[in-house]
Amino acid sequence: MISRRTIRIKVLQTLYTYYSTPDKSINNSEKELFFSLGKTYDLYHMVFQLIIDIADYAQLRIDTNLNKLRPTQEDLNPNTRFVENRIIQQLRINRRLKAYVNQTGISWANHPELVKDLYHFTVESEFYNEYMTRKQCSYFDDKKLVEKIMNNIILISEDLHQVLEEDSIYWNDDLDLVVAMATKTIRFFNEQSDENQPLLPKFKDEDDRQFAVDLFRKSILNNDELRNIVDQHASNWDLERIAFMDVLIMQLALAEILYFPSIPTKVTLNEYIEMAKYYSTEKSRTFINGILDKSLKDLKQSQKVLKTGRGLIGEEE
Repeated sequence: MISRRTIRIKVLQTLYTYYSTPDKSINNSEKELFFSLGKTYDLYHMVFQLIIDIADYAQLRIDTNLNKLRPTQEDLNPNTRFVENRIIQQLRINRRLKAYVNQTGISWANHPELVKDLYHFTVESEFYNEYMTRKQCSYFDDKKLVEKIMNNIILISEDLHQVLEEDSIYWNDDLDLVVAMATKTIRFFNEQSDENQPLLPKFKDEDDRQFAVDLFRKSILNNDELRNIVDQHASNWDLERIAFMDVLIMQLALAEILYFPSIPTKVTLNEYIEMAKYYSTEKSRTFINGILDKSLKDLKQSQKVLKTGRGLIGEEE
């Protein structure tokens, strides 16, 4: 499922686009937000399909070698451990994956060279050769191989990153997120998993979906109040001189602090400071941390931070 961290990132990106375009429509931007989240979910399924396609390419090579005019002993007695990997077979028959692929039409068919290259990177890896030469392999070994292909081959492939960047602007920052989702999914598989084995839903629950809507809308509708708070605590800084992305990160963080009573302030601060690592400079991150810290103290003193339930965690400190 798409994590709240991913939701926050997508809201930040959509908010940036909203303020950067002359035609500002909250409804249209909200649709864009959910389209972006949908593309993330597409890529989650595409990672599984890519694993299957790599195995299919391995099978194609076996078949081609068997049909040689003068096949070698190795050609006639191929090691089929990879193509028979039980996790890959379970993915291949998974009804939810097949239905999603058929419904959306997602495919790697336009990128045969990428599949070929990923296959070669896989077979050249130490972990693959160790797996293929073991005397026996357990279901756990099959699972670990698939996890390693996702995290040690797919995740770091520059060719794949380039393909994703060219295919969709929505996938620029998504691969690490969806590989983590896919790895988590695989860990729920077991030897008894059949075609009905569940995959992760797009959202954990309706609360997460509503969180995306509310965070986006409350940030825009309370724009003046939120930016005034930033301005008040950015001593010796003109708001116009602060990097636009830094302002948006602080705007979202403050919206979450003020308008989401069930989210602890420590969680909010940690999430947005972490986000600043990737979307701001080192200097900006320190600046954002300082502004948010001063803002939170003043907001608490004026009793504007009202937390309830789980949102009270850490507040007594």
